[in-house]
Amino acid sequence: MIDPVNKSKIPEEWVARSNVPRDELIKGIESGRLVLLSDGSVLRRGYTTGTTATFAAKAAVLSLRKPVSHLSVPTPVGLRAEMDVQAVNGHAVAVKVYNDHESDITRGLEFVADAREVEGIVIRAGEGIGIVTRNGLESKKGYPAINPRPMEQIKAAIAEAVEELGLQGAEVTLSLPRGAEVAKQTLNSRIGVEGGISILGTTGFVEPWNDHLGEMKEDLIRSADKVVLTTGRIGIRYSTMLFPGYTVVLAGSRISDAVAAAKGDVIICGLPGLVLKWGDPNMLADSGYATVVEMLELDPDNERLKKAFDMAVEKAHGARVVVVDRDGTVLMDSGEKA
Repeated sequence: MIDPVNKSKIPEEWVARSNVPRDELIKGIESGRLVLLSDGSVLRRGYTTGTTATFAAKAAVLSLRKPVSHLSVPTPVGLRAEMDVQAVNGHAVAVKVYNDHESDITRGLEFVADAREVEGIVIRAGEGIGIVTRNGLESKKGYPAINPRPMEQIKAAIAEAVEELGLQGAEVTLSLPRGAEVAKQTLNSRIGVEGGISILGTTGFVEPWNDHLGEMKEDLIRSADKVVLTTGRIGIRYSTMLFPGYTVVLAGSRISDAVAAAKGDVIICGLPGLVLKWGDPNMLADSGYATVVEMLELDPDNERLKKAFDMAVEKAHGARVVVVDRDGTVLMDSGEKA
């Protein structure tokens, strides 16, 4: 069995260890909502801010004709996500579902959408969605902080509703009544997003985390002769392409723990924001830049970039360090392991 979200193989012995009824477990895994761990325990994935906004947007359009209480929407990994909503007369509310990730502060947040029929598909950002104020982020400066992948997801779901109802198009305004309040608990203002939260999500699902999941990943790292430790979903994608034959493990921000667990041929590969800041956590201090990406775009020869990379190589204890951009281009590479 393959996990449809992270594409990892699920051994049959893990399934056999679980106390969850087999049919229920398989259905949950295939939906993307359940993550099975090596001891048979199960964690819940949640839906990203992008997927939750997508639910609200589609429901608002569908409710122009009749009330909506449950629906499905597309996700970037090809799965259909399902959730209960409240929608009537073009006004919808979707609540971000709870999951097993203790740091997800947007769980339970209400996403509101208001729709009306127009020609074409128009998406507007209202209260509680941040505005990008600096360069270097996926969304352009001066525009709402809705990343390209969730924007595509929202448009696709609205298109489904428009086709289902036979409309000429729809304009949807998304808002989060508590968005500005919750954003104060995030790093948004430090990276250049003001006035609300960001609408994010490369897969449509929020990965869970607990101590056993960390232990399980460390066991996987220890047992691999050739392993790539990567920092996120984009890192997984390009690591798999760049280093065939290696076991790719999502280490996230826990790179140091992963390096300590690794015994074989080790590569650290990921986007500059995590890899370089892992090398030098203070690289942006008094630099005038809000993000590593902004520094790379506006001042690619900045000495802080090289210093942070050199520090990352030193912390890697002999592992090869590779930094890639969002298009998969290798920006920095320490070379083969000595």
